[in-house]
Amino acid sequence: MDFSWQKEQLEYKKQIAHFAQQNLNGDIIERDMKGIFSKELWQKCAAFGIQGLAAPKTYGGQNENIDILSAMLAMEGFGYGCHDNGLAFALNAQMWTVQLPIVHFGTAGQKEKFLPKLVSGEWIGAHALTEPDIGSDVFNMKMTAEKTEGGYILNGQKRLVTLAPIADVALVFANAKPKMGKWGVTAFLVEKGMPGFSASPVRDKMGMRTVPFGELDFDNCFVPTENRLGKEGAGMSLSNNSLEYERCSILASQLGAMERQLETAVEYAKNREQFGQPIGKFQSVSNRIADMRLRIETARLLLYKVAWLKKTGQSAMMEAALLKLHLSESFIASSLDAIRTHGGNGYLTGFGVERDLRDAVGGVLYAGTSDIQRNIIARLLGL
Repeated sequence: MDFSWQKEQLEYKKQIAHFAQQNLNGDIIERDMKGIFSKELWQKCAAFGIQGLAAPKTYGGQNENIDILSAMLAMEGFGYGCHDNGLAFALNAQMWTVQLPIVHFGTAGQKEKFLPKLVSGEWIGAHALTEPDIGSDVFNMKMTAEKTEGGYILNGQKRLVTLAPIADVALVFANAKPKMGKWGVTAFLVEKGMPGFSASPVRDKMGMRTVPFGELDFDNCFVPTENRLGKEGAGMSLSNNSLEYERCSILASQLGAMERQLETAVEYAKNREQFGQPIGKFQSVSNRIADMRLRIETARLLLYKVAWLKKTGQSAMMEAALLKLHLSESFIASSLDAIRTHGGNGYLTGFGVERDLRDAVGGVLYAGTSDIQRNIIARLLGL
């Protein structure tokens, strides 16, 4: 396992961090407070090539083939430079849970139809798996896909769907053969405007307010067979395949944010004086900052290992669960330490420190809760 990087990869990480710093941080406090998603910033990211990290060059991507190691490193730089954790989360959600499944499982026609529009920023894609009564037990879903002439009739609801209120296309999972349980779950590409397909308004939430969440409703929604992604009953395999890639890049952005947090905390601890000396000279403060650095280094090792395993075509189920658990919990802990280091200022919205904590809490819930990750780890250990 060689964690050294090519000069070009490190240079691109710097470029993407600089791009984010220069273009994506304006009016972030206002957008966060009002829950505003900026399509303009989304399209700026597309023009820079962010969405192209998760598509082959044939369909508008950056490289001939997707390079998960380079993409992961790039999104680490993005998280460092972009103070808008919601935007980083939204980009990763589309790239790895919508675009990547189309790349891996889509027909030539599906790739040609959907990927260029998603990569260019013209379209926004959502991944719809969770249901009102089905959270962690996702494959016990109630939504059905009844086979009919020329396609399927979808009925049911999805909730807590990232980008749902504004999505142009949704990758939706429904059970085409309920008697077969999870082996009947099938994936469909449902397009905005299809009869019987509707989205809810934006739902208010604690953090990541700049990315819209909501529900998707399906009332006798006809989806043609040509919009089925993969084989009938392949939904579980399709979802699991993209999950490890998703965790790599979503968590890479969080790692970048943690790096930014640490730099900010160190600078503040050097310059803020109390009792005649910088607060960084007090052991209680310096120890917190040391813990922040430790979390970054341990999380980075797990992150790079998972990306390396996926790059080399290996399974990373255990490592991905360890990564998701450790990094998401670390982001919360370091966000609290950053607030404590800044004291009362850290509690004020205008300083931009408290926002990371609100955003970090979602990380222990989405893409598999911390409890589920512990269950996965224990099961793989034979318990």
